[in-house]
Amino acid sequence: MLLSHSDLWKVCLENIYRPYTVVLATITAALYYLWGREGQTPVLVCSDAFRVFLQRHCPVVAEPFSPTPWCWGGRLQTLVRVLIKSSPQVDYRNELIRTADGGQISLDWVDNGDSAAYPECYSRPTVLILPGLTGNSRQTYVLHAVSQANRRGYRCVVFNNRGFGGEELLTPMTFCAADTSDLERVVLHVRELFPQAPLLGTGVSLGGMLLLNYLARKGSEAGLVAGLTMSVSWDTLESCASLEQPINRLIFNRHLASNLCQAINRHRKMLETVVDVDHVLKARTIREFDERYTSVLFGYKSCLDYYQEASPNYKLPRTTVPILCLNAADDPFSPKHALPVALAKRLPNVALLVTSHGGHIGYLEGLYPRGEGYMDRLFGQFIQAAFDHPGDLKGACSIKEELLD
Repeated sequence: MLLSHSDLWKVCLENIYRPYTVVLATITAALYYLWGREGQTPVLVCSDAFRVFLQRHCPVVAEPFSPTPWCWGGRLQTLVRVLIKSSPQVDYRNELIRTADGGQISLDWVDNGDSAAYPECYSRPTVLILPGLTGNSRQTYVLHAVSQANRRGYRCVVFNNRGFGGEELLTPMTFCAADTSDLERVVLHVRELFPQAPLLGTGVSLGGMLLLNYLARKGSEAGLVAGLTMSVSWDTLESCASLEQPINRLIFNRHLASNLCQAINRHRKMLETVVDVDHVLKARTIREFDERYTSVLFGYKSCLDYYQEASPNYKLPRTTVPILCLNAADDPFSPKHALPVALAKRLPNVALLVTSHGGHIGYLEGLYPRGEGYMDRLFGQFIQAAFDHPGDLKGACSIKEELLD
C-alpha cells in the first residue's frame, strides 16, 4: 500500500525519535522526582448550575491536568501528538449520502450492535463526530473518541467533510467553517434513521467551529441533546495572526496549507471550473488559501468577510443546547485572549474549560503518552453524563428567552 506524503512524513519522524524513548522516559522520571511538578486544575467558566452538573457527573473538569514533562509547551504538545498517539482499532461501515446540489457526503459508522447497555438499535444513543481541518475518520483523536463511545455502548458516526473522506467530488463544492448546510443534511439523515435515539454532537478544531455555527443557526431546532467542542478557534482572524507568527508559520501553517492544496489538486478536474486551481496551489499559508479558494468558492467579498462569518465567538448567545468547550491557554491555533470568557460567564448553556497547557488537540500526559489522555477522558465522561442524565443537564442549562434577543 502506498503511503501519502503526510503519512510518510509521520513514519519517518516516528522512526527517528523511537530510539530516544527510553532516554526520555528516564529523564522524565528524574524530573518528576527532582521537581515534584504538579498539574493545574483547569479554569471552568460557566453558570453555577452547569458547574454543579459537570462536577457531579463529569469529574474530570475538576481534576488537575499534568502535561507530559518533556512535552510541556503548546507547540510540543501539538506536534508530539501527531507523532506518538496510538490508533485504536476501529472498523467503520461507510455510507455515502447525497446532497441537494447533487454532491455526496461520506459518513463512517460504528453501529456497536453488540452493545450490552443499549441492545435495541432504535434507541441506542448516537455520537456525531466532526474532525478538524483536512481531517477524517482515521485521525487518532477521532479513533480515541470512537473507542470511548464504543466501550460505553453508544453508536458513532463520523461526518467527513466533502473531498476528505476518500469519496470523489460529484460537484465543484467542498466545505468551509461558515457553511452548515452539509452538517444540517447529516443531522437530518441521522435523526430520520434513529428518531428515538438521543444525538450528541462533538467537533474538534474546525469541526468544533462548524458545530457551534450550526447550533447558533438552528437554535432550539438543532436536534442535539448537547454539544462538545475541543480546541476550537473562536476568532478566525486572531487564529490566523497567531499561526502567521514566524515559528508557528514554519511548523504548522505551511504544512496545513500544503495539505489543503493537495486535496484541491486531487479534485482538480472538478474544481478548475469554479476557481483558478494553479493560483490556489501556490498558497503557502491558510490565509492565502482562503483568499484564493474558500472565500471565492463560497461567494464572499473578501477573506475578511469569510473569517467574520466563520468565527463562532459572537454567535454563542444564539445557541440553546448545553455546550462544553475545551481549550488550552497555550494553543498556537487559538490564542488565549480570543477565548469568549465574558460570554461564557453569562450564558447558562455554555461551559468554557481552559487548561494552562495542552496545545492544539494535544493534552498529552504521562511519561509515554500514546494512549488515553485528558481530552479523551473528558469526551467519554461528558457524553455519558449527557446521555445518562438528560433531564438534569437540560434543567441546569435552561435558557431564558430574553438572552436570545
